[in-house]
Amino acid sequence: MSFSVINPDEQTWETRPHEDGEPARHVTELSELAGMEHVRANVWRYEPGAAGRRHRHVSQDETFVVLAGTLSIYAGDPPERHDVPAGSLVHTIKASHSPKAARITPYEISTKRPSPEGFPGVSRPGILLDAAIP
Repeated sequence: MSFSVINPDEQTWETRPHEDGEPARHVTELSELAGMEHVRANVWRYEPGAAGRRHRHVSQDETFVVLAGTLSIYAGDPPERHDVPAGSLVHTIKASHSPKAARITPYEISTKRPSPEGFPGVSRPGILLDAAIP
């Protein structure tokens, strides 16, 4: 088939590991379900106050589209906070693509997390599409 359609009732949500009492993140991994061979795609749901870990990808670019809510991304070194509302796109570049990549990554996505510079955290839910090309 030359295209795939995945409806919400076909998606399975997995709760990612988190500490007791810590808000969770949930993911539905769409790549295999859609038969993707060269691209990876996931949809993430962040509960209010949830946060991913700070990390960088050296083997892939990564693109995020906020589908609902407002998320914060802490990008660069030192981290700079960007509040990203629904409809916005964030693209991170792997190190081999650009000498500027070291400033763009690492990153962390959060619904509540004060940054090292002391930005106040705001608790809110968010839904995010995460797509990457290795």
